[in-house]
Amino acid sequence: MIKNEKEYESSQECARRFEDSLKALERDEELKKKDPDGWQLSRDVKQSHLTALQAEIAEYETLIKCERNQPIFIKIDSINKLPDALIKARIAAQISQQELAQILGIEEQRVRQYEDTDYQCASFVEILEVSTVLGIEFEIAAIRVDFEEIEAVKQSARKWRKEKINLTAKAS
Repeated sequence: MIKNEKEYESSQECARRFEDSLKALERDEELKKKDPDGWQLSRDVKQSHLTALQAEIAEYETLIKCERNQPIFIKIDSINKLPDALIKARIAAQISQQELAQILGIEEQRVRQYEDTDYQCASFVEILEVSTVLGIEFEIAAIRVDFEEIEAVKQSARKWRKEKINLTAKAS
């Protein structure tokens, strides 16, 4: 996800380089004949990267050009994507990290840290404060509790603790 103008410009440059690389590969008739499978694989990989970059660039451009006279809807498929939604909302609102920090009454470095770590360093209260400042409201929220997933996590945790205990015992 592109989070700022610097990343946007860098992504545009990377996309141009992938485009140039694809054009050069298309002109490489010798490689195409000598190793058609390798040529195709290289082409597919470069095209895949280019397509992903173009999608990120298009998303960023949509955010920075959105109409501010009506709300936008940012869909998230899981709570893990909430940090992306916060960043996208800030971009769409055309609020800089510095402005957000001023509104929140915190240092700009703290907002930068929030976004650089995808809000992993932010408390729940801080996330709520950012959400409020950015006018984020949940339209429809549904939470599915997966009991099989809970059991799998419990088993993994037990296994991890057991391994940790064994490692600690061996180290002693």
